[in-house]
Amino acid sequence: MKVSREVKTAVLVLSGIALFIYLFSYLKGEDLFTNTDTYYTQFDYNALSMSSAVTVKGNKVGKVEDIKYDFKTGKTIVSFSVNPQLEFSKNSIIRLYETGIMGGNALAIVNAYDGQTAKPGDFIQSEVQPGLITSLRKNFSGLSADLDSSIRTADTLMSNLNTLVIDESSDGIKATIAELNETLRAFRSLSISVQGMVKQNENKIAGLLENFENTSSNLDSLTLELKEAGLSKTVANLDKTLIALQDVIGQVANPDGTIGKLLNDDALYNNLESATKELELLLLDIKLHPARYRRILSKKEIPYEEPTEDQMN
Repeated sequence: MKVSREVKTAVLVLSGIALFIYLFSYLKGEDLFTNTDTYYTQFDYNALSMSSAVTVKGNKVGKVEDIKYDFKTGKTIVSFSVNPQLEFSKNSIIRLYETGIMGGNALAIVNAYDGQTAKPGDFIQSEVQPGLITSLRKNFSGLSADLDSSIRTADTLMSNLNTLVIDESSDGIKATIAELNETLRAFRSLSISVQGMVKQNENKIAGLLENFENTSSNLDSLTLELKEAGLSKTVANLDKTLIALQDVIGQVANPDGTIGKLLNDDALYNNLESATKELELLLLDIKLHPARYRRILSKKEIPYEEPTEDQMN
């Protein structure tokens, strides 16, 4: 069965939208194909990042979903999600620990194995593992009020930035998808326009390509013919001919040469002019008195008369 171009385009558009939604959710730290349970805890300060690992006995079972600053209590509220198969007591402790110098921090669930089982949405108590973070916490009370205010302000700024970047509302996703749809429609309209223009000028484009191919073939043939005809030899012969012609011109311009004397001698010019004039008078006389030259053998001589100016004109 032949699939139409419109169906292919629709499948491509839908695949692009699905991929965009998946990547958008992945950047937000969400997995569309996995169900999770969400719990909450709090700390005196924030030492975590989005998608930080949540572990049980060193095994990753979840990740940090959201970090917010509570302006009323001055605490950092952390929401994290875990695999729904994991069951732990509500009396358990959420421990903040260091994963390494370059590895950042993570949360560990320390199960108490007593009391009620924690349910999604419950608030779990927290602690900080002794280490660099603990030292910072112990010295935190000794810092000045200005430093405390600066840190809280920076915390607020990061929280606001997170709010701007991480849009959990459905309206944000809908707006993004709508913009993507508009972009895809524009691309589709452009593609249809280009396709129509190409279809309308298909014959012209084919003729242009054919002419270009013929021209290229003719150029190849001409190049081959010139190569076989010995163009370099022809150019060399022409160069020799020009040199010989230059020598001839030089001899003509030489006043001591035969041709130079003929061209530059005034006496020769005057003699030629005089001879031409006499020849002109002779022809005029033959024209005016033809009988004189028909009776050359006659004893009667006809005297020569100088032609008048009217006769000469």
